[in-house]
Amino acid sequence: MESKIPNKERPLILVAEDDESNFKLIKAIINNRCDVLWARNGQEMLNLYEQHGEQADVLLMDLKMPLMDGLEATRIIRQSSPDIPIIVQTAYAFYEDQQQAMVAGATEVLVKPITLMALRNSLKKYVPGLTW
Repeated sequence: MESKIPNKERPLILVAEDDESNFKLIKAIINNRCDVLWARNGQEMLNLYEQHGEQADVLLMDLKMPLMDGLEATRIIRQSSPDIPIIVQTAYAFYEDQQQAMVAGATEVLVKPITLMALRNSLKKYVPGLTW
């Protein structure tokens, strides 16, 4: 888990992604405008959310991760935080997989590979004043 003290003047995005290269891509797309904290699995995301949830603007949640998957982490976070935007990212493009994510509490589903425009457009919906 990558954790640092976020800058309160910048939006904070918590990212759950088990693949380091995918995380680096996400960070490269948004890091110049937002602070980014990284969890490598659903359990680490729960820990990050416990530490920084009140400051977080958006959660980016991979579905398939070790230890705890993104669906379970999303369900747990949703129980205590019904309003935090949770953008699920998945390589599984089937309608059923996207529906499972929405039922678990996802706000939106992005299909991998995530493009620069798709991620930025999604984040702009949930972070007021965010521009690219």
